[in-house]
Amino acid sequence: MEPDKPDKPAIQPPEEKPVAGVSLIERVRGDVKEDIDLLKDKVSKENIKEEIENLKDPTRTQLYKSMFRVKHEPTPRSRSLGVLTNVFLHLHPAKINRDAVRFSYTWGMGGITFYLFIVLTFTGILLMFYYHPSKGQAYQDILYLENDVPFGKLLRNMHRWGAHLMVITTWLHMFRVVMTGSYKTPREFNWAVGVVLLVLTLLLSFTGYLLPDDQLGFWAVTVGTNMARATPMLGAEGPFGPQAGMTQYNDVRFGLLGGSIVDANALLRSYIWHCIAIPVIVSVLLAVHFWRVRKDGGISGPAPVMLESEMRSPGARAVKQSVK
Repeated sequence: MEPDKPDKPAIQPPEEKPVAGVSLIERVRGDVKEDIDLLKDKVSKENIKEEIENLKDPTRTQLYKSMFRVKHEPTPRSRSLGVLTNVFLHLHPAKINRDAVRFSYTWGMGGITFYLFIVLTFTGILLMFYYHPSKGQAYQDILYLENDVPFGKLLRNMHRWGAHLMVITTWLHMFRVVMTGSYKTPREFNWAVGVVLLVLTLLLSFTGYLLPDDQLGFWAVTVGTNMARATPMLGAEGPFGPQAGMTQYNDVRFGLLGGSIVDANALLRSYIWHCIAIPVIVSVLLAVHFWRVRKDGGISGPAPVMLESEMRSPGARAVKQSVK
């Protein structure tokens, strides 16, 4: 039998030799803590500097990045992704023709019309706080709004003149589209949407006439609805109306007035059409209109115009040679 080997002595940790009253481990801990503090100060200073830089450019802040979840490098690809991944910005094209946005070419009528629609929506909501669509009360509300409500007359005039301007700018916008041939291929569908928006704009103006319940509104609606009697197939006095079974008690005039005369039913129906139904339809069609502008290649522009610097570029010379 082999003799028993003596047990190996357990490894003892080195004795800490105090140096000037401080152990080695404590010195190491102190050095590590000091390094960590220095690192924290450096990181905090860098974070503060980064936050200051982000304040100069809001698109780099965390709040902005949480809403627009794309990279924010200043590159064409990042800008395009920022547009394409946002439901609101997607309605606008990522790139547009430089010559198509000249004020001398577009007159800015489309943008001005949309701006007036926003103004009318805002002022109309404020007017609804002071208006009751009922006979006898509606006109009293208008007098109260003009004479007693602070800035009430200004509010009503902003709504009224904004409506007149919207009709004018819509006509001018469509006139510009015709003059520049912007209704041609591939924009036929968007032209049809624009025509519908023009009709709805006129209906908004017409239904707003009756809401003050004054003599001007009464006779304007009376004349307008009498003209509706002559609507083909929908009016009692229009072409093919009697053959379609239309009478003065079931034709389009009766549907607009809610009866055979201009009374409380006509006021209520004008209020609902003016404040709810038509604005909702216009809002949807406006979104489609802007979206189709993007899908149809942006705003139609004149013949491309190149800058002098672009003409001198190698790509421009290559194009000229290929054309020759």
